[in-house]
Amino acid sequence: MYNREAAVRYAHNWWNSHNPAFPSFAVDCTNFVSQCLFAGGAPMRGYPDREKGWWLGDGTWSFSWSVAHSLRWYLEGSKSGLKATRKSSPETLLPGDVIIYDFGGEGRMDHAAIVVSNRKGVPLVNAHTSNSRNRHWSYTTSSAYTSGIRYYFFHINENTSL
Repeated sequence: MYNREAAVRYAHNWWNSHNPAFPSFAVDCTNFVSQCLFAGGAPMRGYPDREKGWWLGDGTWSFSWSVAHSLRWYLEGSKSGLKATRKSSPETLLPGDVIIYDFGGEGRMDHAAIVVSNRKGVPLVNAHTSNSRNRHWSYTTSSAYTSGIRYYFFHINENTSL
């Protein structure tokens, strides 16, 4: 079972630093979201094929663990292990859910963040790369924001299991 509270607790504990138990990347957003999901009990699968599954181990990791574009496709298609349902609007997201950002709107995902609260239908997120805590989900104040931005909202299924 996915434990949303544990994922959010991790997101608040590590939003502004790196957990030495995990690799760190210059562009660290998806790695951070993956750590949060893992802290919430999301099961890894697919090792050692970097192009399949969602995993970290033995000094390497899947592309979906560390690349926003790959995580989007993994969440959209996974039928076992970590599973998610794509939503059409942010209002339905719960703490522990994930937002993937396509800043340019060209179909290439650029960023990932984890929802840490939802106040009256307004999700707030934590993220790495440009470390953020309780940030408005829309990123309109980001220098990466463009008028073409597209958002991908994912509700992590609680019954996520192997």
